[in-house]
Amino acid sequence: MIYRSVLFSCFPLICLISFNTGLIYADYWCVNPNTTAGRRYTDNLNFLLSTLSSNASLASRNGFYNFTAGHDPSNMVYGLFNCRGDVNPDGCGRCVANARGDILKTCWNQTTVYMLYDECLLRYSNESMFPWTDQRIIFNKVNTQNATDPDKFNQVLSHMMNDIASQAANARSEKKFAIKEEDYSPFQRRLYALGQCTPDLSSLDCENCLRSAISQIPTYCNNRQGCRFAFFSCNIRYELYKFYNSTSPAPEPALSPPPTPPPPLPPSNSTSSEEGGGISTQTIVAIVVPISLAIVLLVVGFCIARRPRKPYFAIIETSGASEISFTESLQYSLSDIQAATNNFAVGNRIGEGGFGPVYKGTLHNGQEIAVKRLSRSSAQGTEEFKNEIALVARLQHRNLVRLLGFCLEGEERILIYEFVTNKSLDYFLFDPEKQPLLDWSRRFKIIGGIAKGLLYLHEDSRLRIIHRDLKASNVLLDRNMNPKIADFGLARLFGVDQSEGNTSKIAGTYGYMAPEYLHGLFSVKSDVFSFGVLILEILSGKKNSQFNQAQGGDDLLSYAWRQWRDGTPLALVDPTIGDTYARNEVIRSIHAGLLCVQDEIEQRPTMASIVLMLNSNSITLLAPNPPAYFGRSRTQSSPNDLPVSDSSTSTKSAPNPSINEVSITELHPR
Repeated sequence: MIYRSVLFSCFPLICLISFNTGLIYADYWCVNPNTTAGRRYTDNLNFLLSTLSSNASLASRNGFYNFTAGHDPSNMVYGLFNCRGDVNPDGCGRCVANARGDILKTCWNQTTVYMLYDECLLRYSNESMFPWTDQRIIFNKVNTQNATDPDKFNQVLSHMMNDIASQAANARSEKKFAIKEEDYSPFQRRLYALGQCTPDLSSLDCENCLRSAISQIPTYCNNRQGCRFAFFSCNIRYELYKFYNSTSPAPEPALSPPPTPPPPLPPSNSTSSEEGGGISTQTIVAIVVPISLAIVLLVVGFCIARRPRKPYFAIIETSGASEISFTESLQYSLSDIQAATNNFAVGNRIGEGGFGPVYKGTLHNGQEIAVKRLSRSSAQGTEEFKNEIALVARLQHRNLVRLLGFCLEGEERILIYEFVTNKSLDYFLFDPEKQPLLDWSRRFKIIGGIAKGLLYLHEDSRLRIIHRDLKASNVLLDRNMNPKIADFGLARLFGVDQSEGNTSKIAGTYGYMAPEYLHGLFSVKSDVFSFGVLILEILSGKKNSQFNQAQGGDDLLSYAWRQWRDGTPLALVDPTIGDTYARNEVIRSIHAGLLCVQDEIEQRPTMASIVLMLNSNSITLLAPNPPAYFGRSRTQSSPNDLPVSDSSTSTKSAPNPSINEVSITELHPR
């Protein structure tokens, strides 16, 4: 049965149609016809749709995949697919392939398209949409039949939907998907419900999106037996029949059975052979088989030796030609980078870090870029280097600096990033003349943006990334003063020696390092500690490593704790902010910061909890314990106090922290 959608007139142009393909809910909308689309845009769109379709049937994709085609902002295309959480890879592949075909038939000249089936969605846009938290209704479908016993029905439905929103947002798997079924009447009538977000949403954004959809039920679905809402990045549905496959994840594809062994050779009549003076069958086999195998091995070895080397572009995750094309799309030529930076002119240099200098550049199409010319100390080979770059380039979030590509020619290893207009946070935060530009609303927005970026790295990206050197100089500000975390995902490029959260190389910045990190241990809670220090710096306008009160010689963490303990937390606030701040936001931020810098790892909150703390006034926060460095605790921030291993009893020297403003990260594939 094919349904027809009811769409709201939120957009200037909406195309609606149902296709008789055997896939339910084949509905779509297209908006903003691109009358000036050139060949490059069309090529990028075709490449995007082909890449999405070719990746849909891979079990490793877990039902979700996003991709960006093109370099030039004027013709770039961003797209993704997301299959229903219980659909197996084959079903996902069929659904996405069908959506691709329908898009090419009906919306080929549109810049923003959303195609929704019962088993999958596919959307693309000429504007970045990773993630897209717009909560305008795309469509709403309502069953025309009223539910019996509406009071009981709505009570059960409300309970189910609230559970679904929480379960989907906090799902442990990469799929932000939840289903639930319950009886709602004495006659054992059963209600089935579903909620799902695209996995690029943070847990908080997912829950907000689902609850926004749920809030529409009383208005548009009141007392109806079935209803469905879809927003850009989430959807909900309930029915009186089971419209999904099962409550368990889609099974992995079965392995092919091993080949049947050949039948045994018939027994030879050795007596008759010998009597006739001939050679037995067994003897012939014993001679011929080894010779044949030797010949085959020689031929195979010769072919391998003569086979041309693989092309320059690496294959990521063995997922076919589209991955090669993706890596190819990231590569820039050295001549293009030299032209963009005026051959790395001194006047174009905008920074210097532990990984090498950074230059501002302008490509031939006018796009501004930041070029990081890496040092030659990387321990990785060329293919591994390209693979890591391709992985990091897929991480896209509004609060992360976007990696556009790379250049590998000769001994040059260069990373190309988007250019962020307003330099780094420390440029404003610690300069008395520029501090007034950061009023409280901007500072609070910066704190919240950094928190969302870290949450994405820790929980919501396709990799788990621990930044390990979060600080004010590694947070860039765009033209609207939105924060973007920089220098994440570089540890693999430089071969940091680590195993299961232990490292023999520490590279970070004193004053931001968690106490356990000084002993070579790191986790997501190490980033949480650094974020807590950063919160207190943003609030006070003072740098932790240079903070020294005239009375007591406290560091920033100890001073903040004393003010909190004495009931005067607002004494921490930067005087340049004035009296325009919201008192409850400031106190909540100080509270969250102190929770982050606690000594015990288990007591520090997760980034998901922190984001919730900063965005909700109804949550009761736990009382913070003294910070790690308060009262000169067991671990100190001074390099002179670090423990040193006795070489006579240890085969490995103690970790030696770096103080050269180097930013190191570690990637943990899930």
